[in-house]
Amino acid sequence: MSSLFFRERLHKLQRSAAFTGLALFLIVVVINVIVQGPFRFFTIRNIALIFAKNAPLILVTMGQLLLMLLGIIDISIGVQMAFVNVVAVMLPTWFPAMPYPLAWAAAFAGAVCIAGIHGLIVALLRIPPLLTSFCMIYIVRGINLLIMPKPQGSVPEIIYLTYDMNILGILPVSLVIIVAAYLIWAYMRRTPTIKHVYAVGGNERNAYANGVNVAATKLKMYLLEGVYVFLAGFCLSAMTGAGNPIMGESYGLRSISACILGGVSLAGGWGTMACALYGSGFLVLIQNIVFQLFSLLPRLMPGFKATSYWQNLVSDSIILIGLVATVFTNKIQRDALKEGILKQIGVTKDTSQGGLAAETKDAAPERSRREGMNDGK
Repeated sequence: MSSLFFRERLHKLQRSAAFTGLALFLIVVVINVIVQGPFRFFTIRNIALIFAKNAPLILVTMGQLLLMLLGIIDISIGVQMAFVNVVAVMLPTWFPAMPYPLAWAAAFAGAVCIAGIHGLIVALLRIPPLLTSFCMIYIVRGINLLIMPKPQGSVPEIIYLTYDMNILGILPVSLVIIVAAYLIWAYMRRTPTIKHVYAVGGNERNAYANGVNVAATKLKMYLLEGVYVFLAGFCLSAMTGAGNPIMGESYGLRSISACILGGVSLAGGWGTMACALYGSGFLVLIQNIVFQLFSLLPRLMPGFKATSYWQNLVSDSIILIGLVATVFTNKIQRDALKEGILKQIGVTKDTSQGGLAAETKDAAPERSRREGMNDGK
């Protein structure tokens, strides 16, 4: 009985969107353990450092996922993170009497406002999302540079010290923030909004025909993305401890890559938050593996020298292979799932015409009987 249950769970996992991302993530975890050794990799200090340095990427990938489920990608999400940083750092500089919590509240309102404007342009004006996000890069970057022409300012000491600490000596604060962000998704999964998101991502016209308010659904996801952008910007500011108007720009493409690696479809309607976590985890650990290997090579090969460009080349090549594998695996998974659904409702492939024959088990004998009566006549 237990073996049957295990096989059913495994079969269900293999058909889930997060299966490829989970497989890639587990592979790089094993490689990290081999390279670093289990007693070095699984230390509280090492785990806390990994989360602290990569929480911005994980959080911004979670925000990117919300839009990719709709079939939308936002390449401007990185500069929006930088906006949170420059507003929170510069407001207390301009107004010394302003409390720091008020400055962060203004940064939160600004992030949600920018995301909302972006969503209104896409949802109501129906301008292509990719074109809109490309324009938003220059608009938000310009705002960032107007507020902070050059890197300057600092984050209050209490923020980055708290961010780097471990609660009860074992639980990183950065991990607590990530868990809180995941709980937002867990709550949203219980609401009709996420069902509408999957419907719009799967087929926007069919969703509209079935009474889904497509524009409102898109706007809600953009606003929720703004919340995740703020959390990512807060972690980025706490990690660096200073203000920089352009330091978050690379996170846009990296978050898209992480979502795809985790198993999210660019077409929309396929993926879960677990995909974002596994995909970003794969990116993080691949970079950690490459760094550890290039640190080890000079010891094994005296005189060997390699710049950071070689590390980027190796890590990005591995990521490219993972992206290609994920795309093909996703297609196979979706085709298998579609075939299983068609079998359940009695729809079979018509190989003679290359289409689908919608024929139930009860209707097939009836059609044969009628054809026999017509032949008799």
